[in-house]
Amino acid sequence: MQELIKFTDVKKSYGSTVALSNINLAIEQGKIIGLLGPNGSGKTTLIKLANGLLQPTEGTVLINGYLPGIQTKKIISYLPENTYLNDWMRVGDIIEFFKDFYSDFNQEKSFDMLRSLGIDKNNKLKTLSKGTKEKLQLVLVMSRNSQLYLLDEPIGGVDPAARDYILNTIIANYNENSTVVISTHLISDVEKVLDEIIFLSKGEITLQGSVDNIRQQHGKSIDELFREVFKC
Repeated sequence: MQELIKFTDVKKSYGSTVALSNINLAIEQGKIIGLLGPNGSGKTTLIKLANGLLQPTEGTVLINGYLPGIQTKKIISYLPENTYLNDWMRVGDIIEFFKDFYSDFNQEKSFDMLRSLGIDKNNKLKTLSKGTKEKLQLVLVMSRNSQLYLLDEPIGGVDPAARDYILNTIIANYNENSTVVISTHLISDVEKVLDEIIFLSKGEITLQGSVDNIRQQHGKSIDELFREVFKC
C-alpha cells in the first residue's frame, strides 16, 4: 500500500509551548485510523499540519508525496472540531456551494444522507441544533470522493444515540483506497471501526499499531488500555 501521510521529525511550537515533538509517522491508504489522546495531547495540531492549516516548526509533512498545499487540498476532505457554517445560509445553499467548489462532491449522496437524518434542505442553519449542524458538516465532508478524510472529533458534540449513525456514515461513504483519520477521546464509541490506532500524549506518539495486534499484545480492549494509560 502507498503511504498517504508521512511525518518526519516533526515539531510544532507556539512560542515556548511545544504542541508536538519528534513526530515520526507513516499512514498507508485504505485504513481507518484512530488518533487517540486526552484533550490537549496534540491531536488537532497534528490534523491541522496534515491539512496545511499549520506549518511545522521543524521537520517535514508529506501528503501523498507532496508538501501540504494546492495539490494536497484536492485529495483531503476535512472536518474541523468547531462549527464553521454561516447561520444565515440554508442547507441546500451549502450543498450547492460545496458542489460548485469541489469537483469530487457527490450531491446525490449528500441529499440521501440528509434524508436519512431528517434534515430539510430548505431549513436555515440558525434553526438547527448544534448537534444537527455537526451532522450536516459530516454530510458535507463524507459526500466528497476523497483520498484522505481528516475528522477532528466527529462525535464529540452529538448525543450517544447519534454516534452509531455517524460512524456508520463514515464507514459506508469511503472507498477501500481512501484513508480516514478520526481524532477523538471517546474510544469505546469508535474502537469497533478502527484498523489502527495512534496514542498521543503531551505532543508525542506513545503507541501505534493495528488494533488487533495491540489487543492481543495487551490482552484488553483499546478503550481499557486507553483508560489505563491516561488514567481516565
